[in-house]
Parts: sequence; C-alpha cells; structure tokens
Amino acid sequence: MAGLMKLACLVLACMIVAGPITSNAALSCGTVSGYVAPCIGYLAQGAPALPKACCSGVSSLNNLARSTPDRQQACRCLVGAANAFPTLNNARAAGLPKACGVNIPYKISKSTNCNSVK
Repeated sequence: MAGLMKLACLVLACMIVAGPITSNAALSCGTVSGYVAPCIGYLAQGAPALPKACCSGVSSLNNLARSTPDRQQACRCLVGAANAFPTLNNARAAGLPKACGVNIPYKISKSTNCNSVK
C-alpha cells in the first residue's frame, strides 16, 4: 500500500513538474508512469523476477515515443521517477530495456541528459 501511495505521489509530482515541458510532446509523465508502474517492485523494492507486465509497458512506451520530443519527454519522466525512489537499483534500471528486449536511445538513470536524446 505504501508503494502504491509513493507511485501516486510520483505521478502527480511528474505531472506538475513536466507540465510546461510537454508543449511539444504528446507524452505526459502520467502516461509514462502508468506504463512503467509494474516495474517498481523489480526496480526499487527488490522483487526477484521481472514482471511480464513491466516489459509489456516498456515496449508499449517505446512504441509511443516515436518523435524526438516524445523520446526526450519520456526520458525526463523516467529520470524524475528514478530520482523519486531512493531505493532504486541503478543496475536494474539501466538494464531494464535490454532485459525486456527493447532498444531505447538512452540509459535509464538518475543522471541521464535527456536533451541529448534524438
């Protein structure tokens, strides 16, 4: 229950912070958070197995983020989400796309420079 509350707060915070940034991007942080929510247990709470729903969400998100502004926005949302979880396993976050068989043009981390994403 506490994890769900943290996720809800994270989604709200991302929406508030990224609202002005999204003028050229169709993706909102709420949308991004919704797709990666099934990954939280694996990335931040030490769950031993990667849920199929997580990879499904990562793949769907990758398919939605087709333009450079969308990819940059998704990146910003993921960086914001990563920074909101002090227990984030950085190696699992960085390896998530590969573990799900998805190729994204940036590393998921707390310090990714999303402005350089093409």
